[in-house]
Amino acid sequence: MTEHRDGEAHMQVPRYSGSARINHWIVAVSFVLLMISGLALFHPSLFWLTGLFGGGPTARWVHPWLGVVLVVGFLGLFLRFFAANLPERTDWVWLARLRHVLAGREEYLPEVGKYNAGQKFVFWAQAVLVMVMFVTGIGLWPAGLAYFEELLGFKATIDQRRMAAVIHAGSAVLTIAIWIIHVYAAIWVRGTISAMTRGTVTGGWAWRHHRKWLRKEIGKEPGGPQPAE
Repeated sequence: MTEHRDGEAHMQVPRYSGSARINHWIVAVSFVLLMISGLALFHPSLFWLTGLFGGGPTARWVHPWLGVVLVVGFLGLFLRFFAANLPERTDWVWLARLRHVLAGREEYLPEVGKYNAGQKFVFWAQAVLVMVMFVTGIGLWPAGLAYFEELLGFKATIDQRRMAAVIHAGSAVLTIAIWIIHVYAAIWVRGTISAMTRGTVTGGWAWRHHRKWLRKEIGKEPGGPQPAE
């Protein structure tokens, strides 16, 4: 690979299993639907978006249930990938050399495992924000709030519900911004999207962007890289 031989550069390296990709796309689709329905309910100028769900009442009913799907799906992703997203010393070096990242000068960056520091930031930020939106969303969901009030034996005040609405909206704006960064980065770094569509990346892509991870995959068995979650 160091000699950039064609056979090695174009070999397909398994990056995501079929179940991991299904899990990812469930989260992705539910997030987009949540974003659209949430924006439709957020401001009158966007209310026309409720037409995509059959009208305002339907959008209001389906929005919290989509939130449940997102939380369950994201929990699956979290359990799969949290270990690979734990901070490492090289993450700080990667961040300190962010100008080289933006310029595409990979030769100035440390060898990276399955995820770089930017990807880890997206993972942990979304994990926190999804849970914040879920908890605050319960306070805005009559059926969900009634259930948890009975379960926990307390009654939410008007002020608490108003605060929940503010925090929910703020968290939604942040998570949408991070999602945009995530999508842009996936498009910007060629070959990234195929990892979540076909489950594989080329050896050249892995060597350039995630060399430490590639070494680990190749070293699993003498016969070649094995599938990874």
